[in-house]
Amino acid sequence: MAQISILGCGWMGLPLAESLIKKGFEVKGSTTSQDKVKILTEKGIQPYLISLTNNGANGNVEDFLKSCEILIIDIPPKLRKENSESFVEKIKILIPFIESSGITKVIFTSSTSVYNDDNSIVTEETIALPQTESGKQLLEVEKLLQNNTNLKTTVVRFGGLTGEDRQPGKFLAGKENLENPEAPVNIIHQQDCIGIIEKIIEKQAWGEIFNAVTPYHPSRREHYTKQAIAMKLPEPKFNSEKPSYGKTVSSKKIMTALGYQFKN
Repeated sequence: MAQISILGCGWMGLPLAESLIKKGFEVKGSTTSQDKVKILTEKGIQPYLISLTNNGANGNVEDFLKSCEILIIDIPPKLRKENSESFVEKIKILIPFIESSGITKVIFTSSTSVYNDDNSIVTEETIALPQTESGKQLLEVEKLLQNNTNLKTTVVRFGGLTGEDRQPGKFLAGKENLENPEAPVNIIHQQDCIGIIEKIIEKQAWGEIFNAVTPYHPSRREHYTKQAIAMKLPEPKFNSEKPSYGKTVSSKKIMTALGYQFKN
């Protein structure tokens, strides 16, 4: 089986690496934490301590990419803090390393935040008009990778990430005066994130863009109220005075082109 490098063995990258190893792949994984190197080793992942900055790459990036057929880029933009670095510049620094390694197949994990909240149904054909700085930089990175003729990059635009240890409903439980009660929810479970990436590799679906969102879109009020009740937490209170705004992200392409069936 092919060797795969995963840049960013975090919330999704780590269990993805474990799943790929079970399927017979050899996996190299990166982390920015020295403490996590031991964890990667124990799970059978070849560990690399790598971090990208606006000024360069720290760590043995050449060896991390060497002899690998596929690179999965799963690092967050981290643009919410003051004095945050440019995500675009970090990827610009990474690209020459990818080119010199000989890797041609790349999966980039992006976000549905590249789409505008205009109460429409969004498909991969919809023109991306991000409103946030994070969305703008993600879209620019998508273009950098997909326009590079040396690479066959598939972009996966994930919705809100959920899983056993990540339940957004906990943060809204008991809160009051929340806006957008009727806005549709676009979420995806960790298991489906992993399953979709594995299906892209299995089907050799390179050079594509896929929206990855559970094909069920309850309103914010319905979804987060149900979550609070299920977790036995105080229900959130929503304010309906202002019109709700959002978008409904379609995952039809994933189901038709890849034959993927959502687990959650």
